[in-house]
Amino acid sequence: MFAYCAAEFPRRPGVADALAQNLTCPIETLRPVIRYLSVNALQDLFEDLDRLSTSPALVAELIASAVVNAEQRGQLIELQKTEPEAIDAFVGALEEAEPDAAKRETLLQKLSRLRVVDRVQLALKGGRGERLLLIRDPCKVVQRAVLQSPQLSEQEVESFANMATLTDETLRLIAGNRKYRKNYTIQRALMFNPKSPLEVTLHLLPHLKPADLKFLTGNKNVSDTLRTAAMRLQRQRSAQRSSS
Repeated sequence: MFAYCAAEFPRRPGVADALAQNLTCPIETLRPVIRYLSVNALQDLFEDLDRLSTSPALVAELIASAVVNAEQRGQLIELQKTEPEAIDAFVGALEEAEPDAAKRETLLQKLSRLRVVDRVQLALKGGRGERLLLIRDPCKVVQRAVLQSPQLSEQEVESFANMATLTDETLRLIAGNRKYRKNYTIQRALMFNPKSPLEVTLHLLPHLKPADLKFLTGNKNVSDTLRTAAMRLQRQRSAQRSSS
């Protein structure tokens, strides 16, 4: 039935999307209809890292497709890397993530044998310590997998949002998650993290509580633009209180 639909109705609205959304649809059947996917269906497929990290043929088809953007293609190419990451990339992060020297050595040995797709699987299905390490992985797609882990807690995300060692892209992903934006502690951590992108912090600024807003106006670690915006907002709130 999948093969029949893909062969006879690939251009019919919704058919390609339905095939992509059905996890039981064989990859060989799905590959020819990728060019007919809607933008939303393509994004959903790109976000399914568990599926992509176990389907090299699907990754190759997406890379060759004209429907993915440059950023997406770059992360898909990362998934194709077959050589393990140089161990030096993890040493500094591991010293912060794992205080026990013996456990550090074991993790380093483990990581030295893992390809990108293996680290994606570890990020999705591993434990807290592995997520704490892999959120600093040099590959963006691995960082993204950590944030997709079903075991990830909001407490872990709070600790990530406080890390000035993370990439701005990872912090942007945290801020873009609706669930995490509802957590005020995560919002606050992003606001005070000097690595948070300015468009993220300016968007979150109106949600700051008065005490935190006041503290932000004197924080020399954040950008001058953000600090100036915080002072302006504080004056506006003061004027509103006075007029009322």
